[in-house]
Amino acid sequence: MASLRERVESEYEAVEEILRTLPQSSHLPELSVLELAGVAALLHNFYNAVENILKQVFNVECLPIPDGPAWHRDLLMVALERGILSGTAVESLRRFLAFRHFFSHGYALDLDPQRMEPLVADATATFAAVKEDMDSLPGMRD
Repeated sequence: MASLRERVESEYEAVEEILRTLPQSSHLPELSVLELAGVAALLHNFYNAVENILKQVFNVECLPIPDGPAWHRDLLMVALERGILSGTAVESLRRFLAFRHFFSHGYALDLDPQRMEPLVADATATFAAVKEDMDSLPGMRD
């Protein structure tokens, strides 16, 4: 079975590809509805990858993955409470979680490039914060 590091690094590769694919945030207002929907899908995928990383850690730590209608939020809160993620990472991720919810339950025609710009601009820094927290975990050092 693959180690935690191997499983998490596989998710890192996916996130890094997403980050390379995202356009510069300043270009969002110039995009068509279809292109903006593609950027929204990438932001959604970014957050899903972070959740996949957390689920890998929870499995290794034998922590139950929250369930119920608020499980996405609860996953972040438990990760914060257990010291898996820092407050800095969780605060940044909350904005991506809110967008994930909007994107999953809304319509592509309702996407606002001005509301997406900060997420695109902050995705790299958010990932760096998550990666720093993950890489400091004991199971990631082997």
